[in-house]
Amino acid sequence: MAQLKEKYKKEVIPVLKEKFNYSSIMEVPKIEKVILNVGVSEAVIDRKFVDEAMKDIEKIAGQKPVKTKAKKSINQFKVRQGQELGVKVTLRKERMWEFLYKFINVALPRIRDFKGIAVKGFDGKGNFTLGIKEHTIFPEIEFESTEKIRGLSITIVTTAKTDAECKELLATLGVPFRR
Repeated sequence: MAQLKEKYKKEVIPVLKEKFNYSSIMEVPKIEKVILNVGVSEAVIDRKFVDEAMKDIEKIAGQKPVKTKAKKSINQFKVRQGQELGVKVTLRKERMWEFLYKFINVALPRIRDFKGIAVKGFDGKGNFTLGIKEHTIFPEIEFESTEKIRGLSITIVTTAKTDAECKELLATLGVPFRR
């Protein structure tokens, strides 16, 4: 079993149950899924950039991503409807826990001048989204073989009803929020 999932079951559930006065452990918020998303603006020029992003995200997530397409044409950006413009992958269950553990304990400490994650990424419904400027912070990506450094959006979807519950869940799991 993933180490982070073990920590959730043994440490996080009792802490949250006591702090928010839940009557049952079934009320305690849990993480449902993690979504990784990369927009590839260079795909307008050449399709190979989407394939490169796909390979990188597959290495990071351990799961094959899906290509995302433009919903409508935008003439100013030379985008046509149905054109591939990015990749995304949704992680659930064991892969989700493995990714979160790797993200919190390996990737975040590799960010230069890291002072913590800003708390402005909560959406009001108990979900959290953050953006990363460089996908090279993940150990699976070799910096020398990377043609372009890409940004990455990570969305953590939880069953929490409020932002306070979600923040407490993530903080207890070890996500370093800015103070």
